[in-house]
Amino acid sequence: MSIAYIILGLFLLVVGGEFLVRSSVGLSFKLNISKMVIGMTVVSFATSAPELLVSLQAAMDGSPAIALNNVIGSNIANLGLVLGITAIIGPIMVSKDFYKLNWPVMMAFSLVLFYFLQNDGLLTRIEGLSLFLGLIVFLVVLIKSTKEEEESDEVDDKLATVGYGKILGWLAIGGLALYFGSEFLVDGAKTLAKSVGVSEGVISITMIAIGTSVPELAASVIAAVKGEKAISLGNLIGSNIFNIASVLGLTSLIKDIPVTEPQILDRDIFWMLGFAFVILPLVFLPKQFNLNRVKGIVLFLAYVLFIYLVSFA
Repeated sequence: MSIAYIILGLFLLVVGGEFLVRSSVGLSFKLNISKMVIGMTVVSFATSAPELLVSLQAAMDGSPAIALNNVIGSNIANLGLVLGITAIIGPIMVSKDFYKLNWPVMMAFSLVLFYFLQNDGLLTRIEGLSLFLGLIVFLVVLIKSTKEEEESDEVDDKLATVGYGKILGWLAIGGLALYFGSEFLVDGAKTLAKSVGVSEGVISITMIAIGTSVPELAASVIAAVKGEKAISLGNLIGSNIFNIASVLGLTSLIKDIPVTEPQILDRDIFWMLGFAFVILPLVFLPKQFNLNRVKGIVLFLAYVLFIYLVSFA
């Protein structure tokens, strides 16, 4: 029954996230927000909704390990699983914004999170607020540094003509699906952890993290097969930044998040930092500014090793 709850929860999260993106983008067009700004802000927040709802639900249910490892595991999956598979399917060209802004900001947020947790084993409201305010500053800098004519390929122009009635309907469906999906997923994960005798942290950093990364994986694979350039390294780095700053930041504003399982600080967060760091030398190794099939295989095998060590070692 716990597996069924997890599968149902993941399905509802995927559906809810998709409807939330549609409604958010449609409403943004109604408010005359530029396509570029919609892509970098509205879509990013909406696609982080599954992780946010799962983390909030876990924290409120007294399972902070799920909240923390959901984000840590999703960040690892984005760079190891999603980026690795996408690069195996087709090479990814990397823009110079990668080392000028995106990668340094991702590493900064990752290291700040590590410091906050290592300092006292707790992510407090003040620390969560500082993460979220840091995200706002990053978005302001990002928008100002991006030319208005550079439009986001993630934003569907057809949503500009959608009426308010349909937008509200999508919003209602997305909200309900995300709410019940997070309920089912957290309950199923806790039950499964007890039944198989492993910690909630292990379940959350493997099964839940992969599940909440399914939308990014599906979009990346489809884009790679079609030969599109919409999915870039910058998109996945941006997702990692939002996971730390908005998901954990907002969750800790509602309730302090304690570190309840030692492996979160002894092992898991170092894997997150490692995957984040190794992207830099991979991008600059020949060919420069290109993530080819060999580099994708390296990332994917590293992720497989991580899952093996977490699950069986």
